[in-house]
Amino acid sequence: MKTTAGNKITNRGPLVHTYSIVARDPATGEMGVAVQSHWFSVGTKVSWAQAGVGAIATQSFINADFGPEGLKLLAAGLSAEEASAQLLAQDDGAEFRQLAVVDSRGDVAAFTGSKCVAEAGHYVGDNFSVQANLMLSDTVWPVMAQAFEAATGRLAERMVGALKAAQAEGGDIRGKQSAALLVVRGRPTGQSWRDRLIDLRVDDASQPVTELERLLSVHRAYEYMNDGEQKLEANQVDEALEAYRKAADLYPTNPETTFWYGVTLASAGQVAQAMPLFSAVFEKDDNWRTVVERMVAAGVLQLDKETLARIANA
Repeated sequence: MKTTAGNKITNRGPLVHTYSIVARDPATGEMGVAVQSHWFSVGTKVSWAQAGVGAIATQSFINADFGPEGLKLLAAGLSAEEASAQLLAQDDGAEFRQLAVVDSRGDVAAFTGSKCVAEAGHYVGDNFSVQANLMLSDTVWPVMAQAFEAATGRLAERMVGALKAAQAEGGDIRGKQSAALLVVRGRPTGQSWRDRLIDLRVDDASQPVTELERLLSVHRAYEYMNDGEQKLEANQVDEALEAYRKAADLYPTNPETTFWYGVTLASAGQVAQAMPLFSAVFEKDDNWRTVVERMVAAGVLQLDKETLARIANA
């Protein structure tokens, strides 16, 4: 237990002063949390979400119980406002907390305790809330809200855009160290490992939001990679080619995306088109020639000896 200015704080977690956004996409139902802080590994402490239930950010003089306990309350049928009120009512240190909740219906609740360190505040909008404490100025969270409301596209990218806007406005007065992005499905599949769509963390970096944005782009590239693999299994070659092409375009510096685009072209009999891709990959790392040979041996890639020799010597 920790005492501050004569007030009791139930100190159940670290002092995570930060800015964050909780949001729901009304079109897809996806829900998520994005956060940045001058604190190590902020994503392990602030961000909580469950498919079909809601998303929660707990920060400032953090009460870590708010995350899992809040999700339980939402899963039991309480609204975001009801769950938030119950959590705060049971906490002796509520005035030191900052909390934001969005539920699967799009209802939102946010709270900034009177003892949060300035500059601190929140803004509740349609299907989202932005909140911040220990900021350089009191314009940080309004700018986040404006950026999110003005953005188009997918939920994750819009939330990262809000973080970028906060940082551009000055962000955390102490600087920056870590960031995280968590997105879950609007409706659960019954398979929890499929319900967490994005879980990216930058635990310690000089430019955490910039790195988080880069990782999100890589994540999207691998979404196309996974889609390409599924299309190949279904013998939908043209669709697989398109998916692998998009992956390679998004992440051209990684030989993995280029390699699998080449493999798919070769599998479709388009060896001539695949040759420049294989050459580019082999130039970066000669071990990929052996990978081709082993894939043919395993039956993953079906090529005759002449074509295999042609590719291996690219």
